[in-house]
Amino acid sequence: MGEIDIRKTGRAGRITLTRPEALNALTYGMMKAMEAAIDAWVDDPDVAMVVIDAAGERAFCSGGDIADLYRTGTAGDYQWGRDFWFEEYRLNTKLANYPKPIAAFCQGFTMGGGVGISLHSSHRVAGESSQIAMPECGIGLVPDVGGSLLLARAPARSGFYLALTATRMNAADAIWAGFIDHFIPEADWPAVIKALEKSGEPARIVEAAQDATGESLAAQADDTARLFSGATLMEIHDALQADGGEFAAAALKKMGRNAPLSMAVIVEIMQRLQSPDATVRDALDLEYLFVSQSMEHGDFLEGIRAQIIDKDRNPRWRHPWPGEVPAADIARMLTPV
Repeated sequence: MGEIDIRKTGRAGRITLTRPEALNALTYGMMKAMEAAIDAWVDDPDVAMVVIDAAGERAFCSGGDIADLYRTGTAGDYQWGRDFWFEEYRLNTKLANYPKPIAAFCQGFTMGGGVGISLHSSHRVAGESSQIAMPECGIGLVPDVGGSLLLARAPARSGFYLALTATRMNAADAIWAGFIDHFIPEADWPAVIKALEKSGEPARIVEAAQDATGESLAAQADDTARLFSGATLMEIHDALQADGGEFAAAALKKMGRNAPLSMAVIVEIMQRLQSPDATVRDALDLEYLFVSQSMEHGDFLEGIRAQIIDKDRNPRWRHPWPGEVPAADIARMLTPV
């Protein structure tokens, strides 16, 4: 079966990620296969909708497979990474603008590149095991794959909180924040997917949806709106520092693990995406400016070294925390290469 299983079943184009041992992390080949499939199904009268799921119980998709990114980057080849992200963002764009319904069933870890597949689907389903997050600042990147737009639009500045703290959302939180549409108990997923394959009608998802419980983000809305309203990273830091409460202290502790440059830039990106006219393409354009320079001028390689390669959890970031990230450094990361 390999990394991905693509087929037509009944009225549905079916895509199943089949790397459960790697938490279904996306490889370059998987992205290209997905793009070829959805391109072929656009004008296929037998395909009424697309259904995306993943093998295993632990993850829908934990993100992009970073092994080749690290290998090529440490060898001084920054173009391979730029090409990888370009292909990934092109797939995200096609999913976001797809003319047929797409359903994504997101169990377990759904992070980074996995969010890039799910968030652009028209019908996004979570279950009781779902843990959804954009933790890229912890490895020297920024929340990307178009996720910066959803974060910018999340209510009560909760998207700023999620981006800067890498907090994981359960199904209820993800629905409240705008990352997920429906909660369906995972035991019901096989029957729902079978009904979608038979009918090609996404209404089956709405019929099966139930209320999600365990929401915490909404309960923290007053705190996120008040403490994460700053226009810059340091304004947010200063507000948290001045507050001194339990929520603020926990947020600062989480932020202390992340790359200051990444946090400063994602705040700037989300500020720019506050316009109601902002599009997924606008978000991807801004994100690409950053990631295309993240190896050479950012902290990506050091973040991967500390978290994945050496696993010492002691990254040596380019900027101190807490401390002001120079405006010139932020501007450089958002200037075309």
